Amino acid sequence: MIIEAVVWVGVLAHQGGWDEILLVALPMCVLAGLLWIADRRARRLGEVRQDGTGTDQPGDE
Repeated sequence: MIIEAVVWVGVLAHQGGWDEILLVALPMCVLAGLLWIADRRARRLGEVRQDGTGTDQPGDE
């Protein structure tokens, strides 16, 4: 078990830069995905409010 962990650390260490690319690209992809989901959700909410099928909020007149 410990030997396997040491081997994986060795695999990730200094492999020509691909591991550093993953450390940057993976969080960027996660954020891009979350922004895409939020944008899609906001567009749907905007369409519902423009159609007048949404619930009235207090203060909206």
